[in-house]
Amino acid sequence: MTDAYPDGCDAAVERAVAAGVGKLVFPGVSMESLEQMRELHRKFPENTVIALGLHPTELDDDWSQTLDSMEDLLPGEFQAIGETGIDLYHDTSRREEQRQAFARQLEWARRHGLPVIIHCREGLDDTLDIISEAGDGLPPLIFHSFTGTSDDVRRIRGICDPWFGINGVVTFKNAPALREALPEIGLGRILLETDSPWLSPAPRRGERNESARIPLIRDCVATTLGLPPEEVEAATDHSAARLFGFGTADTP
Repeated sequence: MTDAYPDGCDAAVERAVAAGVGKLVFPGVSMESLEQMRELHRKFPENTVIALGLHPTELDDDWSQTLDSMEDLLPGEFQAIGETGIDLYHDTSRREEQRQAFARQLEWARRHGLPVIIHCREGLDDTLDIISEAGDGLPPLIFHSFTGTSDDVRRIRGICDPWFGINGVVTFKNAPALREALPEIGLGRILLETDSPWLSPAPRRGERNESARIPLIRDCVATTLGLPPEEVEAATDHSAARLFGFGTADTP
């Protein structure tokens, strides 16, 4: 985390708040990054919440023991489970382990009533399979960094009714299918995110990304849906407040 921001993570949070992004969610990736997130949350308790999860690309030979250690920390200060899910983009060798880890983290979420931040890259079949196997009673699900099509949205909704995290990709010239999917998703199910330090929105594409650029994503979503930016901001703030316990529906 620190390496991504040479001037410090504190400064990145301060820039986000100055840009009007008053609340940030830090998704969990590994045990190694957990203390960095906690430290930043302690510095900005009014502006941040943290999630606990083992990212699918972080699975190693001790992944099950890592999940044991994470589970012992729940519920604690965590407001969500994740990132968890399936990533088969670079490596399919741990596909079964990813499925097992995802299923286990879904069960944590059910037990503690926490929303789930889902990472899905080249793994939609497996992701929907595990969600379906988990059965009824799951808490809210969020498809983080969603870059799919309208058909993908309809397919996902055949299994569950999640929220969709929309990031800087929506601003890219080569992402018309994602923009076409926004009406299918509907404003009430959109969340704004960055996936920083990657996927910086146009016109800052190729630069290090950070949460201060959320307004650029908001404006693109607004233009695509033919809505005022203020309406998009209010709706996405409302959804985030409900999902992550920010407190009030009008939280910025």
